[in-house]
Amino acid sequence: MGFLDRLRKDWFILGIVLVITVAKLEPAFGVKGGPLKPEITITYIAVSAIFFNSGLSLKTEELTSALMHVKLHLFVQIFTLVFFPTAIWLFLQLLSITPINEWLLKGLQTVGCMPPPVSSAVILTKAVGGNEAAAIFNSAFGSFLGIVITPLLLLLFLGSSSSVPFSSIFSQLFMTVVVPLIIGQIVRRYIKEWLERKKPPFGAISSCVLLMIIYTTFCDTFSNPNIDLDKFSLIIIVFIIFSVQLGFMMLTFFFSTRKNSGFTPADTVAIIFCSTHKSLTLGIPMLKIVFEGYEHLSLISVPLLIYHPAQILLGSVLVPTIKSWMISRQKALKLTKQPKMPVKV
Repeated sequence: MGFLDRLRKDWFILGIVLVITVAKLEPAFGVKGGPLKPEITITYIAVSAIFFNSGLSLKTEELTSALMHVKLHLFVQIFTLVFFPTAIWLFLQLLSITPINEWLLKGLQTVGCMPPPVSSAVILTKAVGGNEAAAIFNSAFGSFLGIVITPLLLLLFLGSSSSVPFSSIFSQLFMTVVVPLIIGQIVRRYIKEWLERKKPPFGAISSCVLLMIIYTTFCDTFSNPNIDLDKFSLIIIVFIIFSVQLGFMMLTFFFSTRKNSGFTPADTVAIIFCSTHKSLTLGIPMLKIVFEGYEHLSLISVPLLIYHPAQILLGSVLVPTIKSWMISRQKALKLTKQPKMPVKV
């Protein structure tokens, strides 16, 4: 593979690195009230664009069939909203005796409480060629569950006296996730032939929007003059985050590929990404609501800010490996299902 091919293949990883670098150098550009106006462009337009794009690209019959895959949905939601936060809490009991910054550890717990993402899991599942419809459903459904369950988990594990306006979060999520998805499906009906003929780069469009979300969030956090990061703790937290992600990806792969699991290779791809990814676009607003007025809110937010680009980096690196596994597995299953030819005597 030549340098240009490799560069084109890894453009998204390079883009994230560039985003983090620029966000550190010029934080005022993407903060609230800055030239990009992220309180409008990100909160409402960016996420809506991702799901309109998904609605436009996804075949309606695939989305309909995905709604009936109850076993897959239960697996993803239970792993994400029950097993994940509980496992992190148990792990943090061991880390509490270490010199790691306690607020960064609390931030790790908030990561565990977050719902599935509304963008990255869908994009990576699509890149591999997995069950995109199941990924979209679990991203949207998990986000709606997260509106109620995530604040309760945060209150359970960390505590807060803030009141959480569920209705406003629910209405915002409905308008930025469900409505654009439905509109995209409606528009698709009228331009279906053109879409199949031209094949627009839906994946690249969603990736660009996701980069914008990451950039503005980094700007908003690191522009805070009161943030005091301990380098040792930060390095350890980054290592822990990558280890947790990789470990949980392997765990979901193991459980979803067992005999009699009932999951196809394409289902496994959606499970791996949806079960282990956490929402930044929904998580940061929730943290600001639940921990409003907390002196260490910026430090608590740091692990989630690291986790989100880390899950995309790790996922992007693993896309070729997971894709080759899925294709070989699908071929093997087709061969086993083919009727054996009778042997002539």
